[in-house]
Amino acid sequence: MTSGASKGGVLSGIRVLDFGRYIAGPYCAALLADMGADVIRIEKREGSEDRFVQPIVPERGAGEGGEGAMFLQMNRNKRGLTLDPMTETGRGIVKRLVATADVVVANLPPSTLTAMGLDYPSLKAVKPDIILTMVSAFGHGGPYSERTGFDGVAQSMVGAAYLTGTPDEPVKSYAPWVDFGTASLTAFGTMAALMERMKTGKGQIVEGSLLSTALGYFNFHLIEQELRKTNRQAIGNRSPYAGPADIVRTKDGWILVQAIGAPLFKRWAKLMGEDHWLTDPRFKDDLARGDNGEHLSKRTSEWAALRTTDEALALLEKARIPAGAVNTPQEALDDPHIQAMGYLTRMDFPGLPGPAPIMETPVRLSETPGTLHTRAPLLGEHTDSILTSLGYSAAEIAGFRAEGVV
Repeated sequence: MTSGASKGGVLSGIRVLDFGRYIAGPYCAALLADMGADVIRIEKREGSEDRFVQPIVPERGAGEGGEGAMFLQMNRNKRGLTLDPMTETGRGIVKRLVATADVVVANLPPSTLTAMGLDYPSLKAVKPDIILTMVSAFGHGGPYSERTGFDGVAQSMVGAAYLTGTPDEPVKSYAPWVDFGTASLTAFGTMAALMERMKTGKGQIVEGSLLSTALGYFNFHLIEQELRKTNRQAIGNRSPYAGPADIVRTKDGWILVQAIGAPLFKRWAKLMGEDHWLTDPRFKDDLARGDNGEHLSKRTSEWAALRTTDEALALLEKARIPAGAVNTPQEALDDPHIQAMGYLTRMDFPGLPGPAPIMETPVRLSETPGTLHTRAPLLGEHTDSILTSLGYSAAEIAGFRAEGVV
């Protein structure tokens, strides 16, 4: 597959300028591209730092397989432009780009946005109905507004890392759920702003932050703390709110078992041959089962240790108890359900040892689904065609290159 402008889709005709980096901004723009928007990813001349995170072929450079796994996922369906917007000439190109755009996505500090001419007043002066989708670590208005931060910082600050792992070792999630959550929420906000613009003709600022996303996803734990003062401690993979809910070892692997609510606990007790526990005051309700989850986990572990993963999962499914294998990444790729659902689209990219499995738009629409139709762009792959479409001549573009602007 080759890169190019998006064709069709709910957002067909909408142009997005993506000045994002890493995950939150770029994945927001990728979701918009999946839905048909023409997204232009704008990078430094040497390539943005996120282009090379987790490189597939580390010893190679851009366009030769040196691109990172993150970049391949975040930048599907986009066109690529290199540009230095910190120069006078570059800012002129930015203005001409903005005049053609509907949305600007940027996860940059406010001072940098202003220096690049991407602050909302500057954008609005060029395109009165522009939508600026901003992503920051901490939001704007508080004492941390100018601080830098990543996903793990937000996980740590809201208490999520503290309650993951053990009391001796807080653990952040390997999956950057704060980044992806922020991207998804800002894409949702951007589409809401586009709907509002259809009614009023007015643009606006859409603002997401890693901290606000982490607070939103972790909120009910904070509600409990505020109102009950539980001062909970990390308890590994067990749940403090129900049980049994834990990861246990089988003969040949690991499984996660989750019984939440009285009906599931009854099924579990019957499966374990522990019907008498249904009248045991230690397990009278979810909270009690959470408080005494160590006993429930021990019994589940004893049961699982006698069975293979497949045998245990088959019995748990027969009893309609939620459970799943703890897969390695390779086992996830090989999972028959993941394969049957067609979630991963294999996309070629120059220099890679094979096609990259890119996850589709994670929500499916029956009539107007998001699609993965083009790979991530090579560094500056569409610079000439984009600048030509803005009215620049070949001589002017050559001059930009000589000047180090593109």
